[in-house]
Amino acid sequence: MSTTTFQPINDRVVIKPLPAEEMTKGGIIIPDTAKEKPQQGEVVAVGPGKQDHPMTVKTGDRILYGKYAGQEVSFNGDEYLIMREDDILVILNDN
Repeated sequence: MSTTTFQPINDRVVIKPLPAEEMTKGGIIIPDTAKEKPQQGEVVAVGPGKQDHPMTVKTGDRILYGKYAGQEVSFNGDEYLIMREDDILVILNDN
């Protein structure tokens, strides 16, 4: 039995969105209907880049992306975003 994996092309990146916050800092629980679309995710797969532009992000990076960035796709029951590397705003580093 073969397994299917992601292999983005050119400067495309596959992102697994991180879950939205369930509670505010003040302790108020946010209902599902009022939750913001998450803008933070983990890089799952990275394309090879373009001829004169190597990729900056790598698999496993936590990133922030634009609110309306990427194309939503469902694969094996999980939700992912496919976007260009240019749609990624920052790489988050834990210190």
